[in-house]
Amino acid sequence: MVARLATGWTILRICLEERMVYRGDFALGTLMRFLPIVTQIFLWGAIFSAISGDQIAGYSFSDFVAYYLLTMVSRALSSMPGLASGIARQIRDGEIKKFLIQPVDMIGFLLLMRLAHKLVYYGVAIGPFALVFFLCRGYFPGWPSPGVMAAYIASLVMAFLLGFFLEATIGMIGFWFLEVSSLLFVYMLFTFFFSGHMFPLDMLPSPWNTIVRWIPLQYLAYFPAAVFLGKVQGAALIEGLWIELCWILALMVICRITFHFGVRRYSGFGG
Repeated sequence: MVARLATGWTILRICLEERMVYRGDFALGTLMRFLPIVTQIFLWGAIFSAISGDQIAGYSFSDFVAYYLLTMVSRALSSMPGLASGIARQIRDGEIKKFLIQPVDMIGFLLLMRLAHKLVYYGVAIGPFALVFFLCRGYFPGWPSPGVMAAYIASLVMAFLLGFFLEATIGMIGFWFLEVSSLLFVYMLFTFFFSGHMFPLDMLPSPWNTIVRWIPLQYLAYFPAAVFLGKVQGAALIEGLWIELCWILALMVICRITFHFGVRRYSGFGG
């Protein structure tokens, strides 16, 4: 156990040092990613000026702007660019052999690498995030209560784990198929729509809103933002956190099982 902890810490430290090389790119890229929020402000401003009421699906104009800002935070944590395609490429090119002949767990290594990426990303991007949220502070109703804030932070941490194991499991399909790019395109399309990144899932009509709430994609963007804004409260909040945790545990098991059976059918030849 001590040896594994020491190995994990060494991997995390090396990944942190590697990511810090690109700290300037992180800061500039994060600031640029907030530019589309200007479009959302104008879009929803025009929509609300054209309707008679002051709310849509329980969201005011300020709620919409705050929601899109919060989904950018949760998506920055839950998104894993290049993870699934990287795993599939390593399987296809034979690079995965290094994890089979060395005492390093592949899934654990990738998790630590992504953790290092997120730590550096938020450590460097805290400035652009703080600037944008300060300029848009008028759209927020205020800070939530300590209990709600704790639930929000917990949902963000679980969103990171959920996003990782979702994409890692998809990448493991590379053991059976040489190319998974088409599957990844479909996954990203569904994620963009059903995670709530495009619009709050409260706007979906029945029965779609019920179906979407029982699949894991909503926890990647919608759920943390809804928790912060107080759209999910009481028993619904506790239930949502438990369901998210259950999805994480289920995907962890599925990812491990897929890796286990994938390695059994994997063949590597040559140098």
